[in-house]
Amino acid sequence: MKYIIANLKPYWKGVLLLVLLLFLQAYADLALPQYTQDIIDVGIQNKGIQHVVPERITESRHDQASLFMTDGEQKAWNQAFLSDGDIMVRKDLDDETLQELDETLMVPLVMAYQMEHADAGQFSDAEAVEKLDLTDPAVRQQIRQKMDDVVSAAGSQMLKNMGIAYAAECVEEAGLDLAEIQKKYLWKEGFQMILMALLMMLAASAIAFIASRIGASVGRDLRGQVFRHVIDYSSAEMDHFSTASLITRCTNDVQQIQMVTTMILRMVMLAPIMGFWGIVKIVGTGAHMGWIIVLSVCMILACVSILLAFTMPKFRIMQKLVDALNLVSREILTGLSVIRAFRREETEERRFDKASTALMKTQLFTSRAMSLMQPVMMLIMFGTTVLITWVAAHRIDMGELQVGAMTAFITYAMMIVMSFLILTVMSIILPRAGVAAERIHEVVTTETSIQDPEEPVLIAPAERDGRVRFDHVCFRYPGAERDVLSDIDFTAEPGMTTAIIGSTGSGKSTLVNLIPRFFDVTEGQITIDGVDVRKRSLDELRGEIGFVPQKGILFSGTIESNLRFGAADAPEEDVTRAAEIAQAADFIAEKEDGYGSFIAQGGSNVSGGQKQRLAFARALAKKPKILVFDDSFSALDMKTDAKLRQELGKRLSGVTTIVVAQRVSTILQAEQILVLDEGRIVGKGTHRELMKTCQVYQQIAKSQLSEEELEVMM
Repeated sequence: MKYIIANLKPYWKGVLLLVLLLFLQAYADLALPQYTQDIIDVGIQNKGIQHVVPERITESRHDQASLFMTDGEQKAWNQAFLSDGDIMVRKDLDDETLQELDETLMVPLVMAYQMEHADAGQFSDAEAVEKLDLTDPAVRQQIRQKMDDVVSAAGSQMLKNMGIAYAAECVEEAGLDLAEIQKKYLWKEGFQMILMALLMMLAASAIAFIASRIGASVGRDLRGQVFRHVIDYSSAEMDHFSTASLITRCTNDVQQIQMVTTMILRMVMLAPIMGFWGIVKIVGTGAHMGWIIVLSVCMILACVSILLAFTMPKFRIMQKLVDALNLVSREILTGLSVIRAFRREETEERRFDKASTALMKTQLFTSRAMSLMQPVMMLIMFGTTVLITWVAAHRIDMGELQVGAMTAFITYAMMIVMSFLILTVMSIILPRAGVAAERIHEVVTTETSIQDPEEPVLIAPAERDGRVRFDHVCFRYPGAERDVLSDIDFTAEPGMTTAIIGSTGSGKSTLVNLIPRFFDVTEGQITIDGVDVRKRSLDELRGEIGFVPQKGILFSGTIESNLRFGAADAPEEDVTRAAEIAQAADFIAEKEDGYGSFIAQGGSNVSGGQKQRLAFARALAKKPKILVFDDSFSALDMKTDAKLRQELGKRLSGVTTIVVAQRVSTILQAEQILVLDEGRIVGKGTHRELMKTCQVYQQIAKSQLSEEELEVMM
């Protein structure tokens, strides 16, 4: 999780804006149930009357209501009105003052209302007569005591409703239209409700846009980081991660992080705001049913905890199964021609099906577990609604709760439950994204073993000759038990060809891979122009080397873009010259678009020989000081091989050429031939010298050339 959060640091301004918008959305969303409550309780039930102190009242009613008030209550009652003839008009008081007056005057006003609507049967005949003598303070006190029993038997909400009913009668008697008051209140509340809904919609839209943009930016950044690190990796790091795993990390893992980042910004950050603010709102309804919410949340947490216990192990291994499927798919697609040649289609299908089935079973398990969550959560939510309605119905019947308050409580309860539900669902999704984030973090924090020196040695262009010196070099692959190369000592001079030959597995390719620092030597040193390659910057070092690998690799684009791959600003004549030397000019000229002809991914639309010649031309186009051919001539026919070597010798004077070859005929004219056997140099010299002194070379030559050919070459 910490790695996911760390990815948001560059976008802290956007996240801060998002938090403000989330609070705005939560405020608008949580305001809607309150408006619903007000519309039901005040607008419909109380006809738009909000306070027990009426807006207008006749003078006679004003005086009658004050009969049941204490001295302090009478003072507050009289101060609340201004006289307008025989009508008393309520002063323009703020809402807080009106709320205080409601609490102070509710009991005497309800008593006045009860006295007006009381049945004569409530009193004895004597009491009924005494009741009429309201000018006597003792009688009023006696009546108040008796009415207190009636009032106290009613619930707080019923008491307020009776007070508002009295206020409604007063304003209607004073000449105000109750229907107009109700309509005005409903329009005002409805308009405010619409504004809040629009505000919530705008905030939600802005949140969705910003969250999606940040999520996409995080995905872009992660892909860029992974790509930049992988590009710098040496072969050791590539072997450690595997290509299939790196592809999965750069695609599937990044996609998981991007999706979860967007969800965190849109939902996870909103859920606690809605949950805790909803609890505050529930307290404000005065419903006193918070224990139902606690019960629902505990049930949700229990269900999710059980699901997590079963699904978490599966989520952790899912990414590894994706890696395995990716590996099998890649091997089958790249080796399709070999599979067909050996009639292995059914075997490879079973292999693919095995990897696919393993992933499918894991995904089915997690999907079934997740699908079980939805009906359980719906059951809890609807069960919560039924329980709230059942409990609230009894309280409404007792006069302790209003219908609107119950409706608002149900809405708030669903919001709170949904908030905790979102958090618990994300607790299942987050672990998988957390695994993906850890895998990405592993890639971007793994430093390549081949690093630029802190203070690289610079060589002036005029001093660069391209002399390569192996000074008692030993090399061992990371984790290997023994050296692959031992005590390699030779010098490749400028203007000369140094050839390397030996049996399969003798270390030829490993040796030339040390020159551009694809690996670093274990012991000894390799120098170019007298400077250790480890002391030079990789950019400058590799800029001097033209490397042609054993397998020609082309990139999608045109022939020209491939030839300019190592020298984008190379003049056109250099590109043409490189193609001529590499014996590629003829087949390029035969194509309709010439150098602008399209090259498919991997060079699949050209032959193996053409691909290799283009690889030669690409290395030559950058005009390097050192040319390294890693068994590159084996893909060429004998005729093209001979022409290419002839052109190299004729037109590339002064270039240090190092050739790894399998064919003796390719290296006959080399000024220096190194014979490798089990990682050691067992022979060094020209062809003639080695035929006299090196038994290994003799065996190789005799296995490839006839006695007559050998005699001619001697």
